[in-house]
Amino acid sequence: MAQAEHLFTSESVTEGHPDKIADQISDAVLDAIIAQDPTGRVACECLLTTGLVVVAGEITTSCYVDIPRIARETIKQVGYTRAKYGFDYETCGVITAIDEQSSDIAMGVDALGAGDQGLMFGYACRETPELMPLPIMLAHGLVRRLSEARRTGVLEYLRPDGKSQVTVRYVDDKPRSVETVVVSTQHSPDVTLQQIREDVIQHVILPTIPAELLDTKRCVFHINPTGRFVTGGPMGDTGLTGRKIIVDTYGGSCPHGGGAFSGKDPTKVDRSACYMARHIAKNIVAAGLAERVQ
Repeated sequence: MAQAEHLFTSESVTEGHPDKIADQISDAVLDAIIAQDPTGRVACECLLTTGLVVVAGEITTSCYVDIPRIARETIKQVGYTRAKYGFDYETCGVITAIDEQSSDIAMGVDALGAGDQGLMFGYACRETPELMPLPIMLAHGLVRRLSEARRTGVLEYLRPDGKSQVTVRYVDDKPRSVETVVVSTQHSPDVTLQQIREDVIQHVILPTIPAELLDTKRCVFHINPTGRFVTGGPMGDTGLTGRKIIVDTYGGSCPHGGGAFSGKDPTKVDRSACYMARHIAKNIVAAGLAERVQ
């Protein structure tokens, strides 16, 4: 019988990608509030552009948190600590526009435990120890390794912004090989593309992709395919909370209802119901009841 083959691709981003910085600021504000007021209602959104952070949303809480300080500290932790990187946590402007949660929404939450409707999906499969699809886990592994190489000084010319993309060939729905790897990383202006390519393959790709899935003579590597990536972060692209929902979930392996996670307290079913759906799916697969569950 002929074997069925198909390709599947997923991507991930580093913590320095502008959309991910926005997610992290939104979640940092949420964490600071929940730590003091576990029943606080938080819907926090963030926008970043050249030299500017805007934090807006609907928050009802009995505590006080210093949102500009939280935003700056998050940006510092990401690694945008010098103006020459295109963004600096000390000198960027931070604007806040926070209102209380709508009384109409609050009434629904108080009565029902949730303030909105939505489509939420959970998924699990046996492709990885984490019971996650292989392409998204490999993509996550690449950007994690990229970040480690930057933070530890292994590749000192790296800067915080970056992305990865992995294409996996499946045979009869089983991962067989990695066909294409794309890594784009922000860098200092004094390094050559050839040096970046060699270093990323050696220090990022080869330690991340399992050897049994990677034929280096056959796999296609695209390293900084545009040729130059000096301008990055919020200076290169505007960042918004909730624009990396596929990266945050299953890499496109199952449907997505469209709701984001970051900056939302547990009464927002976009987040809490997706977590519960994942918990159910993961336990069904872990118990051996199915190979994959959606």
